[in-house]
Amino acid sequence: MTNNSSLVLTIDVGTQSVRCAVVDQTGQVLALERKQYQPTYVSPQPGFAEHNPNYYFDCLVEVCQKMKSNHTDLLSKVVAMGLTTFRDSPVFLDKNFLPVRPMVLWLDQRQAEIKQKLSPLVRFVFLLVGMKETVQLNMKRTPAIWVQENDYKTWEKTEYYCNISTYLTYKLLGEYIDSSANQTGHFPINFKKRQWYKNNALKGHIFRIPNKKLCKLVQPGEILGHISPEISKLTGLPENIPFYATGTDKGNETIGNGCSTPDIASISYGTASSVDVHNKRYYEPETFLPAYASSIPGYYQMEVQIYRGYWMINWFLKEFGDAENAEALILRVAPEKILNDKMLEIPPGSDGLILQPYWGPGLKRPLARGAIVGFSDYHTRLHIYRAIVEGIAFALKEALEGIEQKQHKKVYQLRISGGGSRSSAICQITADIFNRPVSRIQTEESSSLGAAIAVFVAHHVFTSYQEATKAMVHEKDTFIPNPENVEKYAYLYKRIYKKLYPNLSEIYKDIRAYNEKYSITINDR
Repeated sequence: MTNNSSLVLTIDVGTQSVRCAVVDQTGQVLALERKQYQPTYVSPQPGFAEHNPNYYFDCLVEVCQKMKSNHTDLLSKVVAMGLTTFRDSPVFLDKNFLPVRPMVLWLDQRQAEIKQKLSPLVRFVFLLVGMKETVQLNMKRTPAIWVQENDYKTWEKTEYYCNISTYLTYKLLGEYIDSSANQTGHFPINFKKRQWYKNNALKGHIFRIPNKKLCKLVQPGEILGHISPEISKLTGLPENIPFYATGTDKGNETIGNGCSTPDIASISYGTASSVDVHNKRYYEPETFLPAYASSIPGYYQMEVQIYRGYWMINWFLKEFGDAENAEALILRVAPEKILNDKMLEIPPGSDGLILQPYWGPGLKRPLARGAIVGFSDYHTRLHIYRAIVEGIAFALKEALEGIEQKQHKKVYQLRISGGGSRSSAICQITADIFNRPVSRIQTEESSSLGAAIAVFVAHHVFTSYQEATKAMVHEKDTFIPNPENVEKYAYLYKRIYKKLYPNLSEIYKDIRAYNEKYSITINDR
């Protein structure tokens, strides 16, 4: 290990804000500068989520300059840096690397029509292996295909097509290069081999993005470049420090939670909620759904995501939370805190109200819809709120059981992060539903901490991720399952929740057929 005064700098470009942090070798965030986006994104049509990619770079520059102004002494000790960003958000660039249209965020709900069908042979192969619906949804949700169908002139001008992480790396380094662990989502990446699919590969047909438009890939832990004098002057970042490849915000969040072995899982209660487990071997978390390349070199990240996760809290506040929103303004607290306190008035299991949280389609169940069952005259909107919290946890528990079956190994402990983890009530509910201890770490900046761990290891400050995790990740508190609540939740989970999708799946097909027949789309609302 090198001098323990060495520090690293991380930039975390999230969905709602960008954060610049300086982290030491004990995992302490010594300095943090944050910029909240205004607006979070632009929606030119209902369901669209777009932004100017340069807006994120401008915000990045602003927080880095703040870091220099407020913490010059710390920056002088920074030996290396890394960048982590949100995922699956493509930028369209011309031959001069200038954006030709707004980027499309992962939150975007538009879908392509797939006017140009796959060849009969390719369709038959996907049908044969049971991937027809998954491939169909993947194609519909690929922004590149939507632009090809709706704005082909723009697609013709698109010389380069990349994730926001690649574009920001280009802006900082002048190189069209990125980590293989950043290519999660609707990009033609072979996760097992950590390289792009060839144009003529079977899965390469899905996304319709030619290889020539894609960036050069390097592996996590490799140096992407160094900060030039010009960029140092613009941003305030230390000149000539090495810039290491890491991975996505979710990937680094898992590492920051200390979940680098297959017996401990990371639960993220963010806008999209997920359960993640690391493995040295490649296991698909669900049949035909890939494990992602991890920020840890040579490792894979098994992840199952609830696409609309804790976004549902915002949905609830918008549709039913006028009282809490008004009360929050008076008390100067977050409305979520008020809801989480009131939720404790409702007993575990929400008096038999069970929610299936598929407000957005998933790749495994592309036809699924949200459902709430068990209503009676004594149920209130607070029952619905608690059912949302419990329903997301039920869905992630089901996903974790699938992961355990795939990896042939039990998960004994959970680490929790994201906005929902701020609530001790939600952490306890999670412990009771999963019947496992649930811990929070010393900082809410788990994604920045994970990126810092990756950079420290890449820079040889630590010899391994195990050594770095032991030194930098510390449990703040732990929630132990309540046996009485565990029994109640086990009954609801096994006897009701797990039966919802099998019994509703045919109904979901009929709902889709109805929407298609009567042209019910998001643009009609």
